[in-house]
Amino acid sequence: MSNDLVKVIEVLSESDKSWEDAAQQAVARAAKTLHGIRSIYIKNFEAKVEGDQIVKYRINANISFRLD
Repeated sequence: MSNDLVKVIEVLSESDKSWEDAAQQAVARAAKTLHGIRSIYIKNFEAKVEGDQIVKYRINANISFRLD
């Protein structure tokens, strides 16, 4: 059994390109202040539409990371 403690935070992120890009941006931003990121779990996908076109891809996600 591992002795690691893991914490989970909820994040929101958006991208002009894709949901995958929104997820990558969420991890990159979290990595600026956290270390030991283990995973990202996407809870919800959403898109903003204007003029019959998707203009923003949004995610609601949980990021887990190891505590020291």
